[in-house]
Amino acid sequence: MNLEKVVFAFFTVFAATLNFGFFLGDIDRPELHNVYELFAAIVVNLIATVLKFGDRTQIGAVHLSTSLVADIQLIAAAVLWAVVVHVTGTGMTEDATASIVSLSGGALLANIVSLVLLIIETVMMRR
Repeated sequence: MNLEKVVFAFFTVFAATLNFGFFLGDIDRPELHNVYELFAAIVVNLIATVLKFGDRTQIGAVHLSTSLVADIQLIAAAVLWAVVVHVTGTGMTEDATASIVSLSGGALLANIVSLVLLIIETVMMRR
């Protein structure tokens, strides 16, 4: 068993599950979407991105690009959350929550693509 591949797969799957946990729930109910879960999703996605930098294959490039997309969308969601709560002072309205959750949904889609690539890569691997 290759420990590097285990760690790579772990963080790829962990990033997707954390993102899914934040995304799950009514899109316009702020009490169902925890800021700390969003923060955890960002941190784990960034770790997964760093792990994807070493692969120089075509599938590695696609892994990296999906991870970068997820990072950008999750960071945009966090920035929007911070602006809504701390800059404008309006708090987490239904509209703001819907926008934040929608951004995390885009990141979730990118994470799902990365998971599919991981599964394809694993199935294609020969012993």
